[in-house]
Amino acid sequence: MNGDKDTNSLAEWRDRLWQALGECDETRAVAIVRGAIDAAEPEQAPAEDMSATERLLAAGERVLLELIAPAQERVGLAWAANDITVAQEHAATAISERCISAVADATTPARAGTFVGRVLVACVDGEWHALPTRLLSEVLRLRGWRVDYLGAQTPTEHLVAHVHRTGAQAVLLSSSIPTLLPGAHNAITACQGTGVPVLAGGAAFGPQGRYARLMRAEWAADAPGAAAVLGRRPTGPGAHATRMPGMDLPHLGDQEYTMVSRSKLQLVKQTLADVEVDCPEMSRYSEYQRERTVEDIDFIVGYLATAVYVDDPDLFSRFITWTADILEARGVPSRSLLPALDSLLNQLKDFPRATGILATARGLLAPA
Repeated sequence: MNGDKDTNSLAEWRDRLWQALGECDETRAVAIVRGAIDAAEPEQAPAEDMSATERLLAAGERVLLELIAPAQERVGLAWAANDITVAQEHAATAISERCISAVADATTPARAGTFVGRVLVACVDGEWHALPTRLLSEVLRLRGWRVDYLGAQTPTEHLVAHVHRTGAQAVLLSSSIPTLLPGAHNAITACQGTGVPVLAGGAAFGPQGRYARLMRAEWAADAPGAAAVLGRRPTGPGAHATRMPGMDLPHLGDQEYTMVSRSKLQLVKQTLADVEVDCPEMSRYSEYQRERTVEDIDFIVGYLATAVYVDDPDLFSRFITWTADILEARGVPSRSLLPALDSLLNQLKDFPRATGILATARGLLAPA
């Protein structure tokens, strides 16, 4: 089978899986995945040059990376565009988890033998998006690694204890939520304190892993990239093992992050009061609408604090433009964000880095 036909055949499988996810049909989705494993051809070498075991492992990886992962990405995009509800997104994600398990079950007979090494895979504390780490774990297992998959929201102290107990050769941490970066930084330095290298991944770590590198962790864009990093056997952090997080980010010495994060509750409260003055229509909001407004303001302050933590206005700007797109898709004008930003600019006028970050984002919503 040539490359074009192979790609086309997987596209057909993706369409079928997407339809099953949309209809919340777990039984059909699993059957599609199992059928795709049987049909998938290796990409890197002719099938006739590979053993049955090698073909099965290669097929399993292709199904994970080229069928299940793209389908799940499409789920996220559909939610962002308001094409599906939160409930539908949760149902589709649960089915995708089951599909990954189906790949694991189908390829188990081909994974017997010695391991190339042992690693821990986990989400940082507070991160509930566990599917990417589950998919990564299965790809690494297919490539011969023994994987301790710790799942979502792994407390840092328990992660470190597991490193000590198992003697793992590396820790792979995932996060998709940027507001968890301060906690991720603590987890990275704590794990490195044991002398073990840390590999970070996920959208939270920024374009090309800029925040992972800021925190002196390895970074990979995807599962094959992570396998490649592990394949070159990264070494431990050496002299940096006992450092404190502030050593990586000297700008934290100005205390802006500390002040913004500690005053978050008051900032949210005052911002809500200011928004109510600027938007009289809020007096007609239902309790549900009011709760969502408070939640949105809380997110804005949280992302602002994180941008101050890593000293990167782009982090906050990306969040604001993403939020604006989400609101527009739901019929809410993006300019509704301006009163909240203006309130924070006034409240934080004595904090130059925070106000600079806010002004940059505001300019994207209301250009001169």
